[in-house]
Amino acid sequence: MNEERVLALAGLFQAATLAQQLANDGRCDDIAMAASMASVFRIDAPSVVGVFGDVSAVRLGLRQLITLLDENNRDVAVTRMAFTVMRLERSLSRRSDLLDRLQQGIVAAQRQVEHFGPDSPQVVKRLAELYASTLSTLKPRVMVTGSPQQLQQPAVVEKVRTNLLAAVRAAVLWRQLGGRQWQMLLYRRQCSMLARGLLTGSTINNT
Repeated sequence: MNEERVLALAGLFQAATLAQQLANDGRCDDIAMAASMASVFRIDAPSVVGVFGDVSAVRLGLRQLITLLDENNRDVAVTRMAFTVMRLERSLSRRSDLLDRLQQGIVAAQRQVEHFGPDSPQVVKRLAELYASTLSTLKPRVMVTGSPQQLQQPAVVEKVRTNLLAAVRAAVLWRQLGGRQWQMLLYRRQCSMLARGLLTGSTINNT
């Protein structure tokens, strides 16, 4: 494990956490969601930190990762979602046609970002539709459980799907860096220590 892989994992777990917050409560950490959404558009970022903008942008994900690795009160729904996203990304990697459609869709959505703003409802809707027309057609499907009342709200569902798209973006990054699911088990302690170090460093730098 290294810091870059841990950051990619944090991005994945952050997006999954945001999706679950929305499914349960109809709202989520807006600052964290803005960072996760922005990562979708940074396809050619020069570094892993550059994908998210700053280490502090994935603090929610780092905390979730530490909870998973170190503590007994981990969020089972978030963990299940994150691991399903990893498997979904592997399915996506074998579909060059869908990868092309995703990239084209992201470029098209980027034009809306320039017009409406990065976290506008129009951009959220466009990314949600992109997720539904591409990634939702693959197996395994990511099952999101939560409040039926919230999951019947179109605006909430759009935000959930947008975060799932961001989660897949982070999973792509994780695999590109040589990340594999078994490493989380084999290097559990090292992964936790790196996550704690990144979280502490980002907190100090932003105080």
